[in-house]
Amino acid sequence: MRKTSILLSFFLTAIMLPATARKSLTLKECRRMAIENNVRMRNAAGSMAAAGEQQSEARTKYFPTVSATATAYNSNKGLVQLDLGPLGSMSMLKDGVVAGVTAVQPVFAGGQIVNGNRLADVGVTVGRLQQRQAADEVKLTAEKYFWQVVVLKEKLKTVQQVEALLAGIEKDAAAAVSAGVKNRNDLLQVQLRQNDMEAVRSDLENNLQVCRMLLAQYTGAGSDSIDAAEGIVTDSVPVFPVQLRRDPDAALPQTTAYGLLQSNVEAGRLKYKMAIGQNLPALGVGVSLTYNNLLDKSATNSMAFVTLSVPVSGWWGGSHNIRRRRIERTIAENDLADNSQLLKIKMEKAWNDFANAWRQTGIARKSIEQSAENLRLNRDYYKAGTAPMSQLLDAQTLYQQSHDRYVEAYSQYMQKQSEYIVATGGEL
Repeated sequence: MRKTSILLSFFLTAIMLPATARKSLTLKECRRMAIENNVRMRNAAGSMAAAGEQQSEARTKYFPTVSATATAYNSNKGLVQLDLGPLGSMSMLKDGVVAGVTAVQPVFAGGQIVNGNRLADVGVTVGRLQQRQAADEVKLTAEKYFWQVVVLKEKLKTVQQVEALLAGIEKDAAAAVSAGVKNRNDLLQVQLRQNDMEAVRSDLENNLQVCRMLLAQYTGAGSDSIDAAEGIVTDSVPVFPVQLRRDPDAALPQTTAYGLLQSNVEAGRLKYKMAIGQNLPALGVGVSLTYNNLLDKSATNSMAFVTLSVPVSGWWGGSHNIRRRRIERTIAENDLADNSQLLKIKMEKAWNDFANAWRQTGIARKSIEQSAENLRLNRDYYKAGTAPMSQLLDAQTLYQQSHDRYVEAYSQYMQKQSEYIVATGGEL
């Protein structure tokens, strides 16, 4: 008996250890951890860094292009052979060294350097917007996992309350059967419902463990090492925050999606200008310094020069490239106009969903009060012998369902609020 008691204590301790080791987090803490540790944010930061490197690379095009060459040779005979007639022959340049350094400063390149740098700046802007967009999506996903944990915990609490309620009903039914007032069928109905609740509780506990692991993985914590803080769902319906309402036209420029559309138009415009520049003459000035050691004599020369490059044959294909870039620019402008309207519609829909979720929360809260009163009355009726057990158990089911609906409605209300804030360009 003592050995069994020790084993039971050890088993209970093993079950409780994971629960006590879990760290309870608020929604704000979950969002912060997701931003700090999520893979998508690391990838977004990497893309931003790559865009910065491309911007720095484009800046170097303003500076001169410097090249250095060196050649040393030793041939089996002189590169220059002279026949001197009766005097014989002469061989020269059998070996030698030639080296030089050239620097060319672009003066005019058809605007390609300027527009290339502006295009790189657009790339940095796009990277920054994509990083913000990724952060918003990561926060919303972390919030979804957080509320899944909260809802399951609240449902588990409801099941525990129902189990306590059924235990009391079973006690009343057993007493009534013993007294001969009720038949045994009433007691069996309660016991069957208790079995159902045990199965429901088992499913909820299993799902809760999985959701905790998902939340932990997404926020970068250890597996099943974190939990949602208690007291997240309030007993009263929150006051509707009408101050969050924003005019779609005013909010549109603050959204990341609109910023990306604008950047796409700007990129199309710059690519079109660069396509034109590729078919314009390029002008550059340069200096050159050469050294040679030929015929066993060293010499150093320097010179300044001007280069003019005209892409004559490039005009054939270049005209088609210009037309293609013009079409792409027009498509980007059309996308901006069309998607701007869709973004404003999305804002209105997000607001309507948010308001509807709040109304659903109020309806669900009212149902809890009504189902609780209905359950109380049916229990009194059963004790008085004026209502059957099936009616009492139906009242218990309605009570449980009303609690579950309220928790789900509350969760949806909070998530829809966050979605509306993000849709209008706000910060979570």
